[in-house]
Amino acid sequence: MSELTDKLNETVKYIQNKCKEKPIIGIVLGSGLGNLASEIVIEKEIPYAEIPHFPVSTVVGHSGKLIFGTLNEVSVLAMAGRFHFYEGYTPAQVVYPIRAMKLLGIETLLLSNAAGSVNPHYKVGDLVVINDHISLFTHNPLIGINEDSLGLRFPDMSEPYDKKIIAAAKEIGEKYNYQLKEGVYMGVTGPTFETRAEYKLIKAVGGDVVGMSTVQETIAAVHAGIKVFAISIVTDLGIRETDDIITHEEVLLAAKEAEPKLTRLFKELVLVL
Repeated sequence: MSELTDKLNETVKYIQNKCKEKPIIGIVLGSGLGNLASEIVIEKEIPYAEIPHFPVSTVVGHSGKLIFGTLNEVSVLAMAGRFHFYEGYTPAQVVYPIRAMKLLGIETLLLSNAAGSVNPHYKVGDLVVINDHISLFTHNPLIGINEDSLGLRFPDMSEPYDKKIIAAAKEIGEKYNYQLKEGVYMGVTGPTFETRAEYKLIKAVGGDVVGMSTVQETIAAVHAGIKVFAISIVTDLGIRETDDIITHEEVLLAAKEAEPKLTRLFKELVLVL
């Protein structure tokens, strides 16, 4: 048994001793999107700092706790706050909670994030369903000795985001007239926002939105056989005519304003998974 497997087993044992619930849906809440947690009827909250081998979130807008409860009467496990490569964590540490979720029984993962847009048809506040991603600018979390107990050495990534869940989300969007967009997410390391030339490059290679999360989590989830759905809230425009700058505070504000739509979408989506 590998060191990683030993650590995961210790983590899972600790969590299971704290909470006996066995949800099969996991949710990861991104920057400024933690208020969805207020819609969860909480059974148990566990701060990351108390969980063996768990990283601790250091980013404003990420509360840093594992939440067991029900969303729309469906049992879920939510991460209020995620981990990023730019915080100084290794890719393996970034995806450690996703692997722990797998061992806890999670079969479907719902990811959310705040993202910048390079698509001229998007505006701040839009919800963009991610149908693919470009991971060439991030470190792959599967580099190193493969954990055969988690997944294959060379997992196929031709369809990282589940088409059936995407279709269900679009139906929910039509129901509420949300006009969901659909596009490609470009993962970058951060923590700097991109230069204007970098935004143009991202658009040129096929990206629609860009952010500093999600890609590594998706890779680890697909490797572990978990179905993935991911959605971005557009919080800023990378390709713009104005000379203004982008700040993290503005990102959090834009995410907060669009969050009610995301909350409703997730509340309905868990009912059909």
